[in-house]
Formats: sequence, structure tokens, C-alpha cells
Amino acid sequence: MMAAPAMEAADAAGFTDSFSLSLEEVEEGRRIRACLQCAACSGICPFGYLMDFPPHKMISAMRAGMFEKVMGVDSLWLCVSCYACAQICPAQIPLTNGLMTRAKEEMLLTGSIPAELQEALENSQRYGNALGEPPRRRADWAMDIEPAVPILSKIKRPVEVLWFVGDYASYHPRGRQASQALARVLNRLDVDYGILGPEENSDGDSQRLAGETGLFEMLAEKNARAFGKYEFEEILTTDPHAFNALKNEYPALGISYPVAHYSQFLAGRLDRLQPLLTREIPARVAFHDPCYLGRANGIYEDPRRLLTAVPGVELVEMLHTRETSICCGGGGGGMWLDGFRWEKAHFRLSEIRVQEAIDVRADILAVTCPYEMPRFEDATKTVTGAKHLVVKDIAELLVDSLIEQG
Repeated sequence: MMAAPAMEAADAAGFTDSFSLSLEEVEEGRRIRACLQCAACSGICPFGYLMDFPPHKMISAMRAGMFEKVMGVDSLWLCVSCYACAQICPAQIPLTNGLMTRAKEEMLLTGSIPAELQEALENSQRYGNALGEPPRRRADWAMDIEPAVPILSKIKRPVEVLWFVGDYASYHPRGRQASQALARVLNRLDVDYGILGPEENSDGDSQRLAGETGLFEMLAEKNARAFGKYEFEEILTTDPHAFNALKNEYPALGISYPVAHYSQFLAGRLDRLQPLLTREIPARVAFHDPCYLGRANGIYEDPRRLLTAVPGVELVEMLHTRETSICCGGGGGGMWLDGFRWEKAHFRLSEIRVQEAIDVRADILAVTCPYEMPRFEDATKTVTGAKHLVVKDIAELLVDSLIEQG
């Protein structure tokens, strides 16, 4: 009668050993053995208090040969892959890229996945974007821009900059508006750029962080084939998630190009841009540091340099800023898990962020990620006293300040 429990224990230990070994494949993943069980990771996690197994308890369960208990509950999907746990860890364990992402991968393998996330992953595989939109419509956002946004397959010439627009910047109504603004800024600066249009696929970073590494690799390979068709000097991204993928994840697949987020790109051209910014915008502006520009890649000052270059703007800092910025809730598949997380938490991280903007009497909440605009705009409708708060991409603020072209 003791055989079954002994076998179960052996199976659990085998699973734990296998999972531990898979973590060691991640850069610095072996550091998980150095966990101090200080629980700082779980304390800083925005949803840690709601998880059955927040990060430090996951590690404890793995050490005890009880990781199957972690896999037996669904609260792991509360993780927004915001990098807060990894940043605060005194043992420098890659908790986001290693522990949390690998655990989500195991959940997917067992079929334990919320339906809304499953739909987004299926759309990504079928259409090349999580929204399920037709690839042929990927460049429709650019139809009314003058001069025309160059599509590489049509212009058939080398360019200096390949602009990787991204899913939400191509298809979501608010993302499209921000893309149109950025196109106008690039045009005013006479940047020699082009876009892939229908040949572009999702960067795949959010799918990877939701555990779908195979899908990520498929999307990356499709993008690599598209890149290989054209001559360019660097890649410009709208989305910090795409920037993170191209900078930190694609090279491991043999796909390596110089890449910049648009805030870096424009901040590096402020000597040409600032003289054009003559229309005053008298407003208190709070900037939300996106997780994948800030904590994941250490870029904090370039967006602020752009904002302070706009005449009339008074930059105000929220309570949580730079390294301590609170996630909008869209990372790690969060864009596709709102229903699940609402059932678990009955609040949205975006509402906390909007409240912080109100607390510093901001008129405008500035962002640089296509995930953030719709999330924060929705939050302004539910947070008391937020009706006056305007959410704008930095590119939109720059266009508002640009002089008319004579």
C-alpha cells in the first residue's frame, strides 16, 4: 500500500529535477539555487498576495519535490512578467525569464490555460498577430499619411531604418493614432525609413513570456525571413516588447540587428527635432515607465528628454517611477487575460497607475507603449476624479507641438 505514494513522490521529484534543469538553460538560471527565501520577490509582485504560490513559494515547492502542487492551481496566470521580482532579488535570480516563464510553459503543456489567452495564441499562429486581424490590413493605418509611409516591398530600395510597427500599433484604434503621429515626426525629420506592412508578424515576446516559446520562435523566424529580403542599417520599434525581443531574445536564434525604441531614436535627434517644437503645450505631464523599456532594458531618461523638450510641459513624477514603476497589466500575456485577472483580483493595475497620476495633479499621462493607451484610457472611466486626465503617446505630444510645415 506504500507503493503508490512512493511512486508519486518519485514522479514529483523527477518532475522537479527536470524543471530545475530547464531553468539552468536560462542565462544565470543556475542562480535559483542561491534563493534566500527572503520573499522580496513575492512582496513586490503586484499580484503576489493573490497567488497560491508566489515566486519564493514556487522555489520552495521545487526544492521540496512538490512542484506538482504549483501546477495544480491557476493563479500563476496572474503574473504580468513585469520584471519587478527579478530586479529586486538580492541573489539576482532571473525570475521573470526563468522561473515564471518556464512554469507557464509547463502549464501550457498540461492544457491548463485560460480560454482568452488560448484564443490570442491561436490568433498569433494563424494570423501572425494576437488580435486575429488579416495580415493584408497591417499597413492600413498609414493610408492617409502624407508623404506616404514607404512599404519596403513597394519601394524596392535600401533604407536607413526599418520601422517594426508591431501588432497593437498597427491594428488597435489608439495604437494606429500613435503610429500616425510617429510617422509624421519621422517625415518631418526626413528619416529614410520603410515598413514591412503585410510581411510583418508579431514580435512574439508576450507570447514567449506567456509560455509559448515554440510560437515565439516561429514568429521570430518569419520576421527574420522578411528582414532578410531588404537592406537597412537599423530597426526602429514602436513597442518596448518588440524592442526587448529584437535586442535580447532574437540574437539567441541567430537574428541580430541594431535596434532602438523610438524614444531612444528621437532623443538622439533632439538637436534637429527640438527647433521644430514651437507650439506650447501648457500641461502637467506624468510619464509611465513601461516595464520593457525601463526595468527590462534600463531606458528611463530618453522619454523624459523628449517630454521636457516640448515647450510648456511640466514633467511631474508619480509615486512609483523608473525602477519602481507599476506595470499597466498588459505584459506576460496580460493583454489577453483581463477577464481572468478581474475574476481573481477585482481591480486592474492600470487603475492604480491612473490614481497615481491624479495624485500628482497631472493633466496628461504620457506613454510609449501601444499596450498602455487603451488600458489607461479605460481606467480613466472607472477611477474617481480621472475624467480630466488625457492619455497620450509621446509621439502624439510631439506632433501637437510641431510647427506647421511651410
